[in-house]
Amino acid sequence: MSVDGVVEVDGHKTFYREDGPKDGPLMVFVHGWPELSYSWRHQLPAMARLGFHAVAPDLRGYGQSSKYDSHADFAQEKVVADMLSLADALGADSAVWVGHDWGSPTVWNIASHHPDRCRAVASLCVPYATLEYGVDQVIELVDRNVYPVDEYPVGQWDYQLYYQECFEQAQATMEADVESTLKALFRAGNADAVGQPAMTALIRASGGWFGGADRAPDLPLDPRVISVSDLAVYSEALRGSGFFGANSYYMNHEVNTAYAKTALDEGRLSMPALFIAARYDSVCESVDSPLTRPMRAKCSSLTESIVDSGHWMAQECPGAVNDVLETWLTEHVGNH
Repeated sequence: MSVDGVVEVDGHKTFYREDGPKDGPLMVFVHGWPELSYSWRHQLPAMARLGFHAVAPDLRGYGQSSKYDSHADFAQEKVVADMLSLADALGADSAVWVGHDWGSPTVWNIASHHPDRCRAVASLCVPYATLEYGVDQVIELVDRNVYPVDEYPVGQWDYQLYYQECFEQAQATMEADVESTLKALFRAGNADAVGQPAMTALIRASGGWFGGADRAPDLPLDPRVISVSDLAVYSEALRGSGFFGANSYYMNHEVNTAYAKTALDEGRLSMPALFIAARYDSVCESVDSPLTRPMRAKCSSLTESIVDSGHWMAQECPGAVNDVLETWLTEHVGNH
C-alpha cells in the first residue's frame, strides 16, 4: 500500500509516493510530461514486492511539489538536484533510477554526472544521450526514410520548436480544457501508425497543438491507458498547477546541453543500464530509427527490450514493463 511524503530542502518541496520497506534499496521513478508520481501507480507495488523501497516524486512544477514562474527553473541540472536531495532525505547513498519521457534525461543525467549515486539506471521510451543534449541532437537522429528533410526538416521534433516560438499559445490551448487535453494525449499505441510521420511533426505548420484550435477536441477516454478515476487525478493536479511548469521543460535546451557536456568520463556509463523501447511510440521512435545509436556507444552494460505499447507504456502495458524491470533487476542489479 503506497503512502505519501514530502521533503523540503532549501525552500523547495518535493512530494512523493512510496511503497515497500523503508530499509530496502531505494528505487526512484521519475515521471515525464505531463504526468505525476501517480503515473507509476502500477510499478511501485510491484517493485515493493521485490523488496525495494519504491518511490515516485512529483517533479518541480507538478502536483504537490514546488512551482516556479521562470523557464530557467526547469533546467535539468535543477531537477537532478531535486532528485538527489530526495535520495538524501530518504537516507540513501545511491539508488536505482527509472525515468520516462522528460524523466529519462533526468535519470540519465544522474547516472552520467553522479555515478556514485546511481546503482543502475533504466529508461522508458527515451534513449541515453539524446534529449539531454538538446533538440539539435535528436534532430540529427531523425529517420529520414519517414521524414524527408525537404518536407520535415526537424522531423517529429517540430513540436519542441513550437514551444520555443509560441509558448503562451501552447499553454493557453492546453489549459482551456485540461480534461480534454489529457484525454487527447493519453492514447494507446497504434500499430498502423508505425512508419508514418507523427502528428508532432506538423505542429507549427498546422498552427499549433490540436490543428491550431484554441482547445483540445473532446475525445472519448482511452481506457487502455487511464481510467475515469485516473483522469480525475491528473485533471485536478494540472488544473491546479497549469501547464507553465510542465511546458517549461522544453525551454532549456541550450543550458541542458551545456550541463550534459559536463558529464564525467565524457558521458560513458559503466553501471547496469536498461532501455525499454515502445514499439508504437511514433515520437520517441527507437525501434527502427537511429535514436538509440549514441546510447549504445556510451553504455558498457546495456540491456535493451521492446514492449508492444505506445508512449505511455507504464500505464498502457504495466505488466510487461514490470516483467522487464524485474528480469533486469534479478539478472543485473540485485535487490540488496
